[in-house]
Amino acid sequence: MTIQNVRHPDCSCADLFLEDGRIQQVGPAGSLAAGTESSIDGDGYLLLPPLCDCHAHLDKTTLGLDWIKNEVKPGLVNLIANEREHRIAWGLDPYRQAVRHIRSSLGYGVLAMRSHIDVDTQHGLSLLEGALAAREEYKDLFHLQLVAFPQSGLVSRPGTYELMDQALAMGADLVGGVDPSALDRDSKGCLDAIFALAQKHGKPVDIHLHEPAELGAYDMEEIIQRTEALGMQGKVAISHAFCLGAPIPGLVPPLLEKLARADITIITCGQPQLATFPHIQELAAAGVKTACGNDNIQDLWSHFGTPDMLQRASLIAMKNLCRNDSELDLVLDLCTRSGAQLLGLESWEPLPGGPADFLLVKGSCPAQCVAQPPVERMVFRRGCLIAKDCRLLDC
Repeated sequence: MTIQNVRHPDCSCADLFLEDGRIQQVGPAGSLAAGTESSIDGDGYLLLPPLCDCHAHLDKTTLGLDWIKNEVKPGLVNLIANEREHRIAWGLDPYRQAVRHIRSSLGYGVLAMRSHIDVDTQHGLSLLEGALAAREEYKDLFHLQLVAFPQSGLVSRPGTYELMDQALAMGADLVGGVDPSALDRDSKGCLDAIFALAQKHGKPVDIHLHEPAELGAYDMEEIIQRTEALGMQGKVAISHAFCLGAPIPGLVPPLLEKLARADITIITCGQPQLATFPHIQELAAAGVKTACGNDNIQDLWSHFGTPDMLQRASLIAMKNLCRNDSELDLVLDLCTRSGAQLLGLESWEPLPGGPADFLLVKGSCPAQCVAQPPVERMVFRRGCLIAKDCRLLDC
């Protein structure tokens, strides 16, 4: 396939020749002959890396369902209980909803994802089974990591540890966790259990840490200590990490230094309602690896959001007061190359030999695509056009 007249990231206009799932040639615009059936006019669209959503919840979305009235009371425990009690009665079939979320993500150009899947004593492993079936169905189009996620508590709910053990044996890729002190009320017991599972199965860790200020900092220190003691540098992520935005003098800089030393990745989602959050500029300056995700998308926690990571990038940029182009470029990098690195994917470069997985979007530069996310896009996977203007094509 030949794609003519695309805007290369180096600002030149170029033609691309794709074959066998790779970019085989890159030449000046007009230099590669167009075929009769296998050529596409790039129309001056900008060439971007594929998008990565590094924090999702495929089993939760209400995409495609009728409106579900949300009357849940505030508070994390209430949100968790409301979802656990009502998700099946309200039609959240885990396989069907995961498929809907995957297909919508592909339409926007999200080709890779890390999704947390609830494991609890009420639903057992049924939610993971649905997500695994969806992953198998879309494995040729979509790279999906699944996290066994004990959202209702790990050591505080007897039987959950055994379910987590089974989940990891049946195909979950990572060990999840959430708020060891605030939710499980047993920081040591919870973190010991998480890292024991990781050691037993040889799998990485990704822990939700909503805990604020000093409490969050305490559990973050405990995670760092175990990461280093067990030689798991580069294999641990902390999602949200709201304590890193605490306005407490002297609290955050030492944590950033230790996170960088332990090679722990911070995954941020830019939730608009939160007052404290990790600042991407500070993370970058401290050398802390960072990636981004959408988190909740139209589910029983929040009616808002789409699977579009360019839209999420715009939200994260606004949340972090990104004004100049270099800061907007940083946000895009967190949603593309940095995300791909976290997910263990091949590095993408718009060069001969690189994977033919990319977006063509209507925009003059990456910064503009973050500030003003365009609908006009073409999504390519292994050299094939699979989506246009945010809709997945029949493929």
